[in-house]
Amino acid sequence: MTDQGSQFREFQLQIAWMRIAFRQCLQRTLKRHGISVTFEMLQVLSSLWREPGSTQQLLAERTARSKASLSSLMTTLEKRGWIERCSEPSDRRNKRVYLTPEGEQFWLQILPILNGLYARFETSIGIERLQAMVSDLTRIQHELENI
Repeated sequence: MTDQGSQFREFQLQIAWMRIAFRQCLQRTLKRHGISVTFEMLQVLSSLWREPGSTQQLLAERTARSKASLSSLMTTLEKRGWIERCSEPSDRRNKRVYLTPEGEQFWLQILPILNGLYARFETSIGIERLQAMVSDLTRIQHELENI
């Protein structure tokens, strides 16, 4: 007999290990292509590709980062010339973030690599299995949010 909650603890641990493994796999793959970018940078670039002009607050939510840690990451991305922050005329404290042309070019360079990696996952694990896992994880997330 197992102690109460042991399966949920194991589930939680596996999610943490999967995140680490995915992050390392992604960085190894990009490194093989001579691309030097962190997982966190990819999260921000991906968010901006899908939602141009996002606020820093929205980016913090989308990447599950604090505004403070996101701020230093944004400075690094600006120094690389991949993003620009623009103040809103109505409220200078609010900044909208955009990919620069260089940032868009960089994203388009790595997108086929990322898509190839994702296609490999889908083939090896199976699209139906992945869909079931996404559905299960979404259900668990909703349960956790409502406890």
